[in-house]
Amino acid sequence: MNPASDPTVTGRAGRARHHLRRPSLRTQLTTLYAGLVLAVVVPMLLLAGFLFGRDQIRVRAGDAAPPPDTATQQIDAALAITAIIVVVLTVLIAWWLAGRFLRPLRAMTVTAQEISATNLNRRLGLRGPDDELTKLGRTLDDLFDRLDSSFAAQRHFVANASHELRTPLAGQRAVLQVALADPDASEASLRAACEEALGLGELQERLIDALLTLAEGQKGIEHREAVDLADVTKGVMLSRRAEAIRRTITVQASLNPAPISGDPDLLASMIGNLVDNALRHNVPDGHVTIATELTNGRARLSVGNTGPTIRSQDLRRLFQPFQRLGTQRTHTAGGHGLGLVIVRAVAEAHGAQLTAHPRPGGGLDVTILFD
Repeated sequence: MNPASDPTVTGRAGRARHHLRRPSLRTQLTTLYAGLVLAVVVPMLLLAGFLFGRDQIRVRAGDAAPPPDTATQQIDAALAITAIIVVVLTVLIAWWLAGRFLRPLRAMTVTAQEISATNLNRRLGLRGPDDELTKLGRTLDDLFDRLDSSFAAQRHFVANASHELRTPLAGQRAVLQVALADPDASEASLRAACEEALGLGELQERLIDALLTLAEGQKGIEHREAVDLADVTKGVMLSRRAEAIRRTITVQASLNPAPISGDPDLLASMIGNLVDNALRHNVPDGHVTIATELTNGRARLSVGNTGPTIRSQDLRRLFQPFQRLGTQRTHTAGGHGLGLVIVRAVAEAHGAQLTAHPRPGGGLDVTILFD
């Protein structure tokens, strides 16, 4: 196939030529400024020259010298010279003004080009009058602040995730090495070592599943369908009944219809993590309360539990990845440090409002209000 006949190639080439022919912004502004000035000045000069020429011709019509045609030529020559001088001065002044106007923008461009993923601490720091360029500079600085925080959080998350995954791997390796190094290992000890290694493997699987769920929640919702929070919560409670009995925790539920539009799998994961958090970080003979209802036409889910005391300043940490408070919030409780993070991600994906409050006597109340 001839490349010249390929519309894709010719289209790209045409766009490239158009891009190369496009003048710079300074040239465009200079043309605009000069054009506006000349559009006003040049007609005024022509009109003034025409009127002045008529007056001169009328005055000199009876004189001996110079004749009217010669006077008209002199006036035209002077007018032409004046017009050329005005055009040149106008273009030069317009070029200077355009450069001065674009100077902050050039400084912003140079600084922005120097900023990268490993050098996000730089800022434009644009100073001057409170005009559009200064506001643009502040907006970009705010954007760089958010990007810096996002990259820092991402690096911190990856480091924590690597540590969390490495811990059970190291445990598995230690268990298997000890079992293999024992020359007198019995069948029972080897079986116990294998069971412990399987338990550590299940811990890895739960963490990986949690990471995948978190990624799905942060990605957003691609398909929505009608879901009743009461039905989803009822299914989650049935699957956690044995865990509640084992921990001697009383679960009280008030499940009223609360229909919303959303992803049923993500909602089930969100509610499951809320219930798991309430069961794991509780006290013996504690309580968990779960309620779904409609409040002013909006679906509302609330989960509360007794448990250890949570300080107000530590509340935000609970919704950060791999953040655990106290000695009870560890792997020994069966958690992976991502439960409430998944809850927040799924709530945000559904456009819901999440609020959490520590209980005065210990424990946590979490409420999610859907639009």
